[in-house]
Amino acid sequence: MASFRFIQWLKDWLENQSHFAFEWDLGNLTKNAKKHGITREEAESVFDQIEAIRALGEQTSPQVNEPRYGIFGLTSELNPVFLCFTIRGSGIRIIHI
Repeated sequence: MASFRFIQWLKDWLENQSHFAFEWDLGNLTKNAKKHGITREEAESVFDQIEAIRALGEQTSPQVNEPRYGIFGLTSELNPVFLCFTIRGSGIRIIHI
């Protein structure tokens, strides 16, 4: 199981974004909807909620090749969800739900 720690800069960055650009792996689009019943739009909606930004952190273990972050919040359909993501350029790539 992955471990995460809170990081202030990410909270600040997310709070100051007026729009989020998302990047998805095509396999994850269908896998997440089938396995978890969460659509792409629903997963992306978590980032629009300021409350979710308070429940985020950086993955500390296991070690990975790029920084990974976790965020917990409610989707637009009020489903609780934990998302693991990375930042690529100015966009967010959701790795798994």
